[in-house]
Amino acid sequence: MILAFDTSCDDTSVALYKDDKIYSNVVSSQNDVHAKFGGVIPELAARKHAEVIAYLTDEALDRVGSDLKDVNHVAVTVGPGLLPSLLVGLSFAKALAYANNLPIIPINHIEGHIFAPFFNKYIEYPFLSLVVSGGHTHLFYVKNFGNYELVGKTLDDAVGEAFDKVARVLGLEYPGGPVIDKLSKNGNPYQFRIPKGLENDKSFNFSFSGVKTHVKNLVKKLDGLSKTQIMDIAASFQKASIDVLIEKTVRAAKELNVKIVSVSGGVSANSYLREAFKKASEKHAFTLVLPEKEMTTDNALMIAFTASLDVNRATWEYAKIEANPSLRLF
Repeated sequence: MILAFDTSCDDTSVALYKDDKIYSNVVSSQNDVHAKFGGVIPELAARKHAEVIAYLTDEALDRVGSDLKDVNHVAVTVGPGLLPSLLVGLSFAKALAYANNLPIIPINHIEGHIFAPFFNKYIEYPFLSLVVSGGHTHLFYVKNFGNYELVGKTLDDAVGEAFDKVARVLGLEYPGGPVIDKLSKNGNPYQFRIPKGLENDKSFNFSFSGVKTHVKNLVKKLDGLSKTQIMDIAASFQKASIDVLIEKTVRAAKELNVKIVSVSGGVSANSYLREAFKKASEKHAFTLVLPEKEMTTDNALMIAFTASLDVNRATWEYAKIEANPSLRLF
């Protein structure tokens, strides 16, 4: 049984995992805390993590009727992420592990996202993994567990970050992803031509900074937006941003001769992305693996599940485990 923690950004999460029948996943969101700032304040996020992490640990154990005596391993996100936030989860995990004589399995947060779609599913290698969130836009060729090749990445803003910034330009609430997704359902995605970053570039890299700037300039040019225009801009931006993700992922899958594609991270909850990727998988004959909605955002269950794939990573040398906000997977 693995007790896992994820405090990489602004969501505090604790999970317990043994198998497909015994698991729990408790998440405390800080969206309301950071909404007035239009983004995450690292020091504030860390304080909120510290306030709730002990309570969430008890809740995760209670949900499956377990206690610490049943736990065999502790898993924790050590990076990448916000350093103040990472330190809260890691410090708590170390203290709990030391007090209960348990080994720790350090986990890369992105690796957790890669395997989130396969939670309690059969994993067949190799596969192509697109990780899209507020902090990440990475395309990995996963040859086997622990063997990853970075195929493409954003050269500037992550796609989720672009959603948040465009939402702010449109005067919408934070976080912007769910709001834009909702508004886009009633908008015309062809009303405004929004450019696709690096669309004609032969690489598999992405760019969303120029897309965000284009929307900003468009809003300035219109000089006052109606509700219909806001919905149309949201839909046009969403389509442009997600279409380029799909186009490059499909092209990479063909070039690498990969028949399995997974998509994960917070943006993978977007309804247009899920629908469009399913259509692409049918058209281009590849198997699409998407995470359950609760596994799209930052959560500790994906950390526990990933840790379960190789418990030999566990160590009792707590002092050697450090938080690394820029931790690389490749």
